[in-house]
Amino acid sequence: MPFLVADTAEIMCDMGDAPDVLIVEPGPPHTAISMPMPLAVVTDFAPGVNITTFGMCNSPANPAVIAATAAASGVFTPAPCVPAIVAPWDPPASVLLDGVAAFDEFATCECMWEGTVLVTDPGQASVVTAP
Repeated sequence: MPFLVADTAEIMCDMGDAPDVLIVEPGPPHTAISMPMPLAVVTDFAPGVNITTFGMCNSPANPAVIAATAAASGVFTPAPCVPAIVAPWDPPASVLLDGVAAFDEFATCECMWEGTVLVTDPGQASVVTAP
């Protein structure tokens, strides 16, 4: 059974050069289940809120990378990552928290600059099932 993703899970963009920590904002729907960390839901993808940065961006589609490369006379130059996540985590898990789907360690979300964000550590190490 895959692990659901919890607050402080480690995530990584395949176009970035550093991992990030997923931040789950306090309050509903995250308070529905909290063992010991609040679980994340598919709508926890807001740049600057849930997802902060992946270090330097290496996407040739990112306008900041294009500008940095042009300024370096055509030598490819990464630029600071400013995530531009365009859609919720997918696929959703069958677990609902106050009517909003959680997601598991195999879910991804996409950045506008062609990066795919993956879960590298879901933030929990055991699964609790109902008797």
